[in-house]
Parts: sequence; C-alpha cells; structure tokens
Amino acid sequence: MNILKTNIHIENISPFTILHLSDTHLCLADERNDEKKIKLAKSRTESFPQAEQMIKHIEEFNKESRHTIVHTGDLIDFVSFANLDAAKEFTDKNDVFMAAGNHEFSLYVGETFEDTAYRNQSLDLVQQAFKNNIRYSSRIINGVNFVAIDNSYYLFDEKQLNFLKEQTERPFPVILLLHTPLYTESLYTHMMNNLHNSCAYLMNVPTEKMTMYSDHRLRQQTADTTTTQAYDLIINCSEIKAILTGHLHFDYEDKITDTLTQYVTDCTTIRIVTFK
Repeated sequence: MNILKTNIHIENISPFTILHLSDTHLCLADERNDEKKIKLAKSRTESFPQAEQMIKHIEEFNKESRHTIVHTGDLIDFVSFANLDAAKEFTDKNDVFMAAGNHEFSLYVGETFEDTAYRNQSLDLVQQAFKNNIRYSSRIINGVNFVAIDNSYYLFDEKQLNFLKEQTERPFPVILLLHTPLYTESLYTHMMNNLHNSCAYLMNVPTEKMTMYSDHRLRQQTADTTTTQAYDLIINCSEIKAILTGHLHFDYEDKITDTLTQYVTDCTTIRIVTFK
C-alpha cells in the first residue's frame, strides 16, 4: 500500500480531508456463478493479488478519522455475486461515493466490445451494490460539490453532459470524479513514449494522435461530439477546481490548464486529499 498526500486549495471553505481510491479490482466468485467465472476469478487474482488487502487497509487506515472515501471505478474486476456482495459490504460499512469504471460492468473481461448495450446487461444489478447513482451523481461535502460521472467507455452521453452543466451552475466549487483521465499532451506522451503503450487510454485524444491505434482501440476511444463538448466544458469551467481519476494503474499529477489539475491514483494507493 502506498500513501500519497495531496493538497487542493479552494477559497472560502473550512479545511477538510477525503480519501481517494481507484481500480481496486476485487476478483471474487463462488458457486452462485458458473465455472467459467470461478476460473476467471482465479486467473484475475494473479493480476490483482492486493485487492482484498486494499479494502482491509483502507478500513483500518480510516477507522478513527472516518473520512469520506471517493472511489473512481473498477472497485470490482467483473460482475459476480461475490464481487457485488463485497462491494455492497464495503459501501455499507464506509462512507463511499462512487463513479463507475468499465470493469463494474464486465461480465467476463474482454470477451466482447463494450458499449451501452453491453453495460445495460448488468447495470441494474450492479447499481444495487452502491448507494449513489454510479453513472452520474453529486454530493456536497463541506461546501464543495463532488461530481461523479462514469466516462469509463471514453465517452460522455447527453444526460451526463447536461448533468455536469447543471452542477457547474450551482453556487459551489466542483471536484470532478472520473474513471478515465482526460487527454493532455504530457499524459499522452507518458503513455505512448515512456510506457510504450499502443494507445493512450485517455478521453478525447485528438484524432491525429490516434493513427497508430488498432481498429479496436480506435473504435473504443474515439470521442463523439457530446464527449468533445464535455471535454471543452471541463477545461474551460472555472468552477471545476480539480479532477480525480484512475484507470491507468499508476499515480500521476498533471496540469490540464493553469488552474486545473488532474490526479490519477493507482490500484495500491490511498491518496489523502486535503482541501484548504
């Protein structure tokens, strides 16, 4: 487990702290699911052996302070009864505010192209494990509006865009919670050149920077008009003070504009975020 301390300055508020987690990837299954899913749980645990321990760590770490935990998606690795039970237990025992990740709706992980129809196969079932609407919702904490939106398929839809517009018009500073980080030149370069990925796994990458993407990744990550409008709103809105994200499985801090910073949090990190 890694601990990161982040300070975000917001004028005219009383100082407070939240904890940011992302991409825990619980990999649990039992006899209530089929044998294929039980085998999947065993194989995926090899990729995320720390997942159950991270839940224990955060609960022990937060036992006395009882801070709100914001989680930016992929708490579970795939849809199973055991994973959803664990997610519900975690969110029932703790004060958790959640934005969904793509794995919240994965049935067998990578078995087909993930789109709205695919997500909707499990959305109602998955939603039952969480207190807030995991597709889009907001919560005021100490005079700051935390706005959680599921952009895990690299897209915003019209309802989400309209919701974000409504939230930025309220008389509160906004902290945006997204699963997938927004495109910046520095993060794109880090993904493509430093980490040698075949795609950047970011929202709203310019088309001219996607020429080396495979057909699958191009189809998956190309922004539509609504998503581009959401991106433009976010980077030009003075009420949005910071973005907390995950998805990439490493820690990163990135300036989007002179006044807007994006924080990416790793699977094994507890980011202690203090607002003052």
